[in-house]
Amino acid sequence: MIGKPSISIRLAIAAAVLAIVICGAWFVSRGEALVAKATSGVAVNAVPGSVAVEAEYIMEIKSEIGGRVSACNLLPGTHVKEGDVLIELDTRDVALEVERIETDYDAAKKRIAVGSALAVELANVRDDVANAVRLHGLGQVSDMDLKRTKRLLATTEQRKALEEVNNEQLIKTYENTLQVKRRQMQKMTVVAPFDGVVSFVGVDARKGSLIGGGALIAKVISNTRTVIAKISEENFAGIKIGQKAKVRFLPYGSELFDATVSKILPTADPGTQRYIIYLDVNIAADRLRPDITGEVTVTVDERPSDTIIPRRALFGRNVYVVRDGRVRLQPVTVGFVSLTAVEVLNGLSKGDYVIIDKLDQFRDGDRVRIKEVDAL
Repeated sequence: MIGKPSISIRLAIAAAVLAIVICGAWFVSRGEALVAKATSGVAVNAVPGSVAVEAEYIMEIKSEIGGRVSACNLLPGTHVKEGDVLIELDTRDVALEVERIETDYDAAKKRIAVGSALAVELANVRDDVANAVRLHGLGQVSDMDLKRTKRLLATTEQRKALEEVNNEQLIKTYENTLQVKRRQMQKMTVVAPFDGVVSFVGVDARKGSLIGGGALIAKVISNTRTVIAKISEENFAGIKIGQKAKVRFLPYGSELFDATVSKILPTADPGTQRYIIYLDVNIAADRLRPDITGEVTVTVDERPSDTIIPRRALFGRNVYVVRDGRVRLQPVTVGFVSLTAVEVLNGLSKGDYVIIDKLDQFRDGDRVRIKEVDAL
């Protein structure tokens, strides 16, 4: 018969079981920390700013001429090409006016080409003067009659010159009137000024409806976009055309886009004291939607560095470093800073693991399991 274990043996077994339970519970309860390794490389000094996307052109389309709508291709969201017809007004009345004026114009030109009675009269008077001069030389015409004939010639020439001026003005009037009417007809067809999208329709443009002159027909937004960045006064001095930049747009999360400074405005906004620069961003055109915003860093300097960590590891002027399975709050001295990375001058060494996610969930001394990712 086997006897019962002694009390000392039972206590030893219980202690062993308790130790296993405690160790297992400790291992299970440890949190997991997402970490990145501090590395050497090129530190980038980049100044921050905010970015916004704007349409290069936003134009209000107005009808210069009032009239009745005969055709309309206006719907919000419609894509248009430069020259596409947006709205047409009924041109029949104006076309009839143009036809009548053209008829009168042609008739006037024909009358002028044939010549007037005054032209015949002038030719006759000139013959009379020539004959009077000849007869005066023979003593057959008095001085008084010769002077009277010459005065008649001068008067007739003045009348003829006035007629020619009037004819010229008449032709010019017809030509100007035709030009105005034809331009009026052209303005009754409103076209898209550039490639873009109809963003707003401002009139009841159904076929048969009446619109007034100067009425806002629509707004068209161009397909081309402008990316504008605003840089604070203290960071603006180092900005130059051609510098590289990194852009992050809010709708696209952590995705980064390469960019280049293309234009710099020389004066600050008086209200905000922020300077405006323009960026060429390497991004598909259909992703650059008007009014999306984000952040940018413009690279103004670079240098080799022994210790670089992801920017998101910073917790104020500290980082959480994991050594021997424990979290340590480590003060650091920061050098160059970019949108994604930070140079550490003091406090860390190459190869240290720093926590890069959910920093508010950790405390100095916590035990953690680490999961390393490449975050640079």
